[in-house]
Amino acid sequence: QVQVVESGGGLAQPGGSLRLSCAASGIVFRVAAMGWYRQAPGKERELVAAITSGGSTNYADSVKGRFTISMVNAKNTVYLQMNSLKLEDTAVYYCNAESLTTTRVRANYWGQGTQVTVSS
Repeated sequence: QVQVVESGGGLAQPGGSLRLSCAASGIVFRVAAMGWYRQAPGKERELVAAITSGGSTNYADSVKGRFTISMVNAKNTVYLQMNSLKLEDTAVYYCNAESLTTTRVRANYWGQGTQVTVSS
């Protein structure tokens, strides 16, 4: 059974920091990439940051220079260090794990989400 479990959300003040963690387990094929998405009330889910197993990263423009994504391949674990938080970072953050089969078929797995609230 595949499980994608996030942790580390919570309340932070503007300018503060939070660190999100996500561990994927039960995925049979190689995890090729992991990422973080977020969805604020009334808005669509958007990519925050992603990282491949080779270490390539991609960030939304709104978080560049403030957020850092990292991955431990052996543990299928991804982290998101969020610094200089802004009110607009408030959202539910979802972890995604993408696996790749030997025939290059991709499958995506999602966590349940963790709430991040930035408020003074």
